[in-house]
Amino acid sequence: MKNILTVLLAVLAFLIVNITFNVNNSYAQWQSDVRLTNDTYSSWTSYNAAWCIASNGNVVHAVWYDNRDGNDEIYYKRSADGGTNWGSDTRLTYDVSASQHPSVAVSGLLVHVVWRDSRDGNIEIYYKRSLDGGINCGADTRLTNDTAYSYRPSLSVSGSLVQIVWYDYRNGNNDIYYKRSTDGGINCGTDMRLTNDPASSVMPSVAVSGSTIHIVWQDSRDGNSEIYYKRSTDGGSTWGTDTRLTNNPAPSYYPSVAVSGSGVHVVWFDDRDGNNEIYYKRSSDGGLNWDVDTRLTNDPAYSGVPNIAVSGTNVHFVWQDQRDGNHEIYYKCSSDGGLNWGADTRLTNNSSVSTQTSISISGSVIHVIWVDLRDGNQEIYYKRNPTGNITEIKNISSEFPDEFKLMQNYPNPFNPVTKIRFDIPVCHSGEGRNQFVSIIIYDALGREVETLVNEVQSAGSYSVDFNASNLSGGVYFCRMQSAGFTDVTKLVLLK
Repeated sequence: MKNILTVLLAVLAFLIVNITFNVNNSYAQWQSDVRLTNDTYSSWTSYNAAWCIASNGNVVHAVWYDNRDGNDEIYYKRSADGGTNWGSDTRLTYDVSASQHPSVAVSGLLVHVVWRDSRDGNIEIYYKRSLDGGINCGADTRLTNDTAYSYRPSLSVSGSLVQIVWYDYRNGNNDIYYKRSTDGGINCGTDMRLTNDPASSVMPSVAVSGSTIHIVWQDSRDGNSEIYYKRSTDGGSTWGTDTRLTNNPAPSYYPSVAVSGSGVHVVWFDDRDGNNEIYYKRSSDGGLNWDVDTRLTNDPAYSGVPNIAVSGTNVHFVWQDQRDGNHEIYYKCSSDGGLNWGADTRLTNNSSVSTQTSISISGSVIHVIWVDLRDGNQEIYYKRNPTGNITEIKNISSEFPDEFKLMQNYPNPFNPVTKIRFDIPVCHSGEGRNQFVSIIIYDALGREVETLVNEVQSAGSYSVDFNASNLSGGVYFCRMQSAGFTDVTKLVLLK
């Protein structure tokens, strides 16, 4: 009997180890590198923490600039099956001057692209959009009009709210400027100057959640380069004061910002340790207060130019790293909102330079794009992890509902986790079984606190968990929107 028990315990231990190993590795299935461009000239992504890849459901959008035409032009490529296959290169700009440093963002079928362009005799910011998920694109729109240079645009969207930031020399030094559209890019407001000091303010990054907009940049007003932050809580109409996020005698560079509800996440690289390392900072209350700096890399080589994305409590970022003797792309993630971090993961492995990377999340899939010199010239490469973003959205039925429905959460009242069920019917207006759905939690004052769903979903019945462990007790509201449908339920958090 004792021997049988020993054998059973051994088998149980084996199964536990293997199940744990398989579960852990099911979320680490990075697939092979995919070469997106193939011509004899150089192709480049932006290197100022602007996103050159965006995704929504199964549709992935990539932008870069390319000098195959004798001068730099903006190019675009899309995948309609989550990054498995890619369409042909699409040239977005046609002028004899240089078009460079694009940034792309997507909301539903609306795809937005900004870039810097020198067709007007000086460098200006230009904009373009697609209404049908990138199949067709509209005309170029000039966003800036002054005699000084405008550089390095960064773009973020939330529904019909389009946010654009850049830095501009029109006042005799570099300052951060901002422009917005409230109608999905049809019309844009006036330029708004966000910084006003005699030092240089450059390399902005922007993220939006609901009507709250977050901007970070590097600023030399303190005698060396520091990371600064600013926010608007009314969709960009008014702005708060500048907030200094770093405070050390060494320079800090190239910040990138991402937001989910009230969680704001910033990464940058910093020389305080004698070499450049990746640092991170977060706010759990929408940018009012900030935690201490967290050092995320620790090796004697250069680590720099990070790019960040967030999905609920999952925070993902990529960067370029020289610990292997040449520049390679690395990745790191946190599954608890930035409190704890996993190990560094090397994504590229070649004897050439891999650089200028950016990241996007859609459902369970992580998408990464970068510039690679393995082919003798600069080409655009792509990699994905189809199960890397652990999502709490669960399909709970194989049947197709007849109508949209948002059920009352259960339990309600709750503390701290509740389950929200919702139905998506088959669309009969051309979209088939796939429709864009958003489910957002708001507090009693109407402020967005967390985005639970913000992507294309197929028809079916789903459930998603809402974890309010970092929120105070009170009344909250859950709003679901999709294809003309809107419904709101009331949630009560008891603490």
